[in-house]
Amino acid sequence: MSQRIVLQSVIAAGAIVFFAFYKFSGCFDRSTNSGLPTTKMQIGNKPFELEIANTPDARQTGLMRRDSMPADHGMIFIFRESREWSFYMKNTRIPLDIVFVDANGRIVSIRQMKPYALTSIGPPAAVKYAIELNEGAAANAGAKVGDQLSIPDAARDAKE
Repeated sequence: MSQRIVLQSVIAAGAIVFFAFYKFSGCFDRSTNSGLPTTKMQIGNKPFELEIANTPDARQTGLMRRDSMPADHGMIFIFRESREWSFYMKNTRIPLDIVFVDANGRIVSIRQMKPYALTSIGPPAAVKYAIELNEGAAANAGAKVGDQLSIPDAARDAKE
């Protein structure tokens, strides 16, 4: 009987340690709450809630190490100047669409990016913004090259 109590105690202690590690380590965090500011933006015929990546650190981290993202969410990358910015998927677990947008709000390219791909993907022309959405979201919203987007005031300028 005492061996059974010891075994149950060991299992219970192990479970507590596991769940504490799971909850507090951050290694298994599935939340999209990055602490970045957000803005609402219409892309095609659908509204999206976009996290604003307008600093070097936010742009470098992007959507890395996330396991999922709600269907109506994404991230807008804002640059100080228009250039042919390129992206890759280092430590990015979810497949994405990337919508490249020029300084006037016109979509110049929509590309798909596969998880963990290290090949750089860029637009055919200079852009000031790049918007990452879940794979297929741009097509599902009816967005296409040449569309004019209204960039929200909160997402117009890079901080650095």
